[in-house]
Amino acid sequence: MPITPLMPVYPRCGVRPVRGEGCYLIGEDGQRYLDFASGIAVNLLGHGHPHLTAKLQEQVATLMHVSNLYGSPQGEQLAQRLIDVTFADTVFFTNSGAEAVECAIKTARRYHFVNGNPERTTLITFKNAFHGRTLGTISATDQDKMRGGFEPLLPGFAYAPFDDLAAAEALVDDTTAGFLVEPIQGEGGIRPASRAFLHGLRRICDERGLMLVLDEVQCGVARTGAMYAHELYDVKPDIVATAKGIGGGFPLGACLATEEAARGMVAGTHGSTYGGNPLAMAAGNAVLDVILEPGFLEQVQASGDRLRQALEQMIPNHDALFDSVRGTGLMLGLKMKTDSRRFVAYLRDHHNVLTVAAGENVVRVLPPLIIDQSHIDAFVTSVSEAARLYVPPADE
Repeated sequence: MPITPLMPVYPRCGVRPVRGEGCYLIGEDGQRYLDFASGIAVNLLGHGHPHLTAKLQEQVATLMHVSNLYGSPQGEQLAQRLIDVTFADTVFFTNSGAEAVECAIKTARRYHFVNGNPERTTLITFKNAFHGRTLGTISATDQDKMRGGFEPLLPGFAYAPFDDLAAAEALVDDTTAGFLVEPIQGEGGIRPASRAFLHGLRRICDERGLMLVLDEVQCGVARTGAMYAHELYDVKPDIVATAKGIGGGFPLGACLATEEAARGMVAGTHGSTYGGNPLAMAAGNAVLDVILEPGFLEQVQASGDRLRQALEQMIPNHDALFDSVRGTGLMLGLKMKTDSRRFVAYLRDHHNVLTVAAGENVVRVLPPLIIDQSHIDAFVTSVSEAARLYVPPADE
């Protein structure tokens, strides 16, 4: 059989969206799907948001791309706005989360290089994490399913169990540059780090002059009800990789850093042809316009609380299938006692509801941040009805 025009690296399902309206996707056959996947935490304003759409249309008609050899009024504006609402002093814009993590890795290593410690190159990362699909980020990701056939991997990473501070500290030696960690693991099963763990990593970094690098590609940009998830822990990072929701659906990522952490990132050390282009900056600014409106973050947290409570109330009615709810804000995980991927497919194909499977048999629930009570009610009713009718395969 000949290869498909699109390289067959995705196990694509039968849903073929051609249009989006708020919290719904519409397929080419006219079917409507309640979208509680959001492009895997990307479409945080839903589909066709009027402000985001208008700003993109305006920028398309004005200027789409120029080289980073020139000044960037659009990029300077978005960078300053991010600095104003985060820990950061400086920003590098990318096109994706993987690129943002790559920049974060380089920034951490370069910091030690310019400080006269070139041997400090190793970042300690954590089991079940997901940091991207480049050679650098799969090397940082300790998952065999993402590595097979891509060896040799890049050196410079060590791996500890997630949320195990003693194990992480035991790996620190004279070659350690810092820690790279998701405050809430997404692909790994919506697993929040404990407060003691993140504070412990911060303490080790302070005591030993290391970099605390956070991967907030999935959990950042208002997803948890805070601008970034680390704010919920009262922990200040040195470097943060962010993407997904930051562009509201347009490809955009960023590496945020303190002035001290970025001291090695001088002219010629890093770059990107498309990173920070005017069209992406228009998307990022439009997203900030919405999520920085007074009350928006509080509404995300309130919607998350209502959704979580509704799911927790539903679980006893289907306790043969469901175990518990994880996460915070609108980054939730429904832990199952059976194969979550099969249930995600059943919910999609028989109830027109879109979710995302994750590790540890978790269904990721990642709706647009603009959901209201009607969407919550429709989602929980559909999940409950699907659970009532679903029959796990005999091979489980």
